[in-house]
Amino acid sequence: MNDEEVRRRPGGRSARVRAAVLDATLELLLAHGLEGLKVVEVAARAGVHETSVYRRWGTRENLLIDAMLAATEQLRVPDTGSVREDLTIYVTDLADFLASPVGHALEHTLAVAGDDHDTRRARDEYWATRYAGSRQIITRAVDRGELPDTLDPRLAIEMLVSPVHFRVVLTREPVDEAMPARLVDALLHGIARPTTPGGRP
Repeated sequence: MNDEEVRRRPGGRSARVRAAVLDATLELLLAHGLEGLKVVEVAARAGVHETSVYRRWGTRENLLIDAMLAATEQLRVPDTGSVREDLTIYVTDLADFLASPVGHALEHTLAVAGDDHDTRRARDEYWATRYAGSRQIITRAVDRGELPDTLDPRLAIEMLVSPVHFRVVLTREPVDEAMPARLVDALLHGIARPTTPGGRP
């Protein structure tokens, strides 16, 4: 079996090498932050040659993005046919991820990352990829007629997930089990009770 066949075989050496490199990247990312991550240290921890890392990922930033996205693979983009159910599942998964040691550490790493060009590009591409997935929940709901076509999908997702990130990163409070559904209902129906023309509820 030649090297190309080994690289293509599912679950083979290529998959093991990728997993080792991404694990090493994430461990060093959480230990040293985006700015302090070095490919040579990733390669050493993963037990591979530095040239192998560059050959597969090309740049340090591509490696960072792949590692961060791999860490968030549990964040499903559900398609149940109900926008309320889809959003509730999505926010519940997000809360569970952020409550995990890796999720908690990753959020803090991204929050305190600097603004040099390479770091900003890696962070922006990470969030752009995350948003490209989550916005499908909104666009599908618009197509089904559950939401108006004037809705801004990005704004809707930001309004939904921002309170969860706020609790984890800033106030460091737990996200209780009922919070995802409450957030979804507040987004879909508003937080104020309907009023009559005279202003009475």
